[in-house]
Amino acid sequence: MQYLKSQKYDTDFVRANMMGPNSMIILENLLENVPLTSNMRVLDLGCGNGLTSIFLAKEYGVQVFAVDLWISAGENYKRFKEMGLENQIIPIHADAMQLPFAEDYFDAVISVDAYHYFGSNETYFDKYLSKLLKKDALIAIGIPGMKYEIHDCIPEEMEQYWDKEALRTWNSCDWWEKLLLKSDSFKIKRIQEMACFDEAWQDWLKADNKFALGDKAMIEMDNGRYMNLISIIGTKR
Repeated sequence: MQYLKSQKYDTDFVRANMMGPNSMIILENLLENVPLTSNMRVLDLGCGNGLTSIFLAKEYGVQVFAVDLWISAGENYKRFKEMGLENQIIPIHADAMQLPFAEDYFDAVISVDAYHYFGSNETYFDKYLSKLLKKDALIAIGIPGMKYEIHDCIPEEMEQYWDKEALRTWNSCDWWEKLLLKSDSFKIKRIQEMACFDEAWQDWLKADNKFALGDKAMIEMDNGRYMNLISIIGTKR
């Protein structure tokens, strides 16, 4: 599949700022047939080096609040300024459980390759995130996952590649659906496997990054059998 919007960006810039599978490709796949309009105020939760924030600002014209815990606001501001987006993207260094925003503030929250770190439990969305979203706000989440639940039957050949902490947060579409159905404020529209797995991962594996080099053997051994990317689309009740 061709991800034409993602292909417009400088390859060297994207690869230098990836922190995992190409987040621009994941975001483009995630937002297919999702209504984003330029008057929206969007929370990019777990933005990393800001590639998803840049994509949101340039492709949809939205105002973006780019939040990350691991990357400083100063680092991201420099990238946004280089792209001429310093007035459209606001970089913020914050913990996902200590978000410094007013209630009913955002028209949408988008999270790529991050939500599973803090949101794979029964309390996070309702306790920490829901109150920041307007009623009927868009929720769009793209995360790594598994084709089926694997924790109790880990394939022997994959044990050396799967970090135990990471594996704890990699779950199936069915698992996520059961979790989010318990929420009082998350209305699920669809949860499904994404089509962009190969493209997003291959871009990452081509990056000059020691973590990408370490992932290459894992992806080759997996060979499409277990891992996937999951799209979760919903709204705030």
